[in-house]
Amino acid sequence: MAASRKLASFRLPPLPTVSELIKLYNLRAEKQLSQNFLLDLKLTDKIVRQAGNLSDAHVCEVGPGPGGLTRSILNAGARDLLVVEKDTRFIPGLKLLSEAAPGKLRIVHGDILTFRMDRGFPVDISKPWEEDQPNLHIIGNLPFNVSTPLMIKWLENIANRTGPFVYGRTRLTLTFQKEVAERLTASTGSRQRSRLSVMAQYLCTVHNCFTIPGRAFVPKPEVDVGVVHFTPLVKPQIEQPFKLVEKLVRNVFQFRRKHCHKGVEKLFPEACRVELTQEMMQKADVDPILRPAELTIPHIRALADAYAHLCTHEPSLIKYEFREELRMKNLTKQRRTPMGTFSDMTTGTPESPQQPC
Repeated sequence: MAASRKLASFRLPPLPTVSELIKLYNLRAEKQLSQNFLLDLKLTDKIVRQAGNLSDAHVCEVGPGPGGLTRSILNAGARDLLVVEKDTRFIPGLKLLSEAAPGKLRIVHGDILTFRMDRGFPVDISKPWEEDQPNLHIIGNLPFNVSTPLMIKWLENIANRTGPFVYGRTRLTLTFQKEVAERLTASTGSRQRSRLSVMAQYLCTVHNCFTIPGRAFVPKPEVDVGVVHFTPLVKPQIEQPFKLVEKLVRNVFQFRRKHCHKGVEKLFPEACRVELTQEMMQKADVDPILRPAELTIPHIRALADAYAHLCTHEPSLIKYEFREELRMKNLTKQRRTPMGTFSDMTTGTPESPQQPC
């Protein structure tokens, strides 16, 4: 306990403020990279508190930028902080922090979308999935342009227990545009209910912690920002492969205002669309005239199980994409030769690709 208190009481020595570092290194937020700096250390401390007790913890920070959140994580008592930063301009300022916290801060100059986090921490911090979470956290003020694809990648990692989840049920505390934060945590039937709501909630307990007004950032974004905390579930609410669930949910929610059977139809080739849609809806025992936002996780689970059953009997269904069938149809129409010129042609119209059923 004494050692734990000692770690938790670690404070960085006097350093230039984040604002002074920005001036010192002539740093500017790049609009094309969706960068927005959070300079208020009271707010960065508040974000870090949502992660829980970081005393003696291992932490990966995504996109530390000028290091405001980094300081709060170190001051919270983290034993080992690994930061992944893509922008070279921020590395000197981060090295200054590393020198001020010897042995506590490791810097990786790279892209979080490709970084192998499963190699970033010692194996002995791992915990069995069914037990408590490991003392490992992912924290980040995410750039808006990567937040959703990165979250989908991590959700797939959770489903497969890969990436940062080889260590167990690693917790995440992340920032998103307020609208995205609301989608992630939206309940069934709400206006914000979306594909992202279902994908996050079938795998995690998701909590919308608080909202940061846009004026707190430099430069000020046009939207407010939400802080969201994720804890992976011991048992996912849908026990089918992630890609199957993602394909189902993506198709259902593409027609948000229509009845859910309209999206389910697009899982199947035109030749057998009506028949297989009816079979799937009946097998799942889901009302076909429910709107996508009205579907509960148990509804989605039943649909996923029914779709998986059909794919078992016709394996080519899982690879079918209706947009590709539509693209090939349009291509065939464009290449079709007018009837009056057939006598001058020696080649025929390309055949449509064979579709399942």
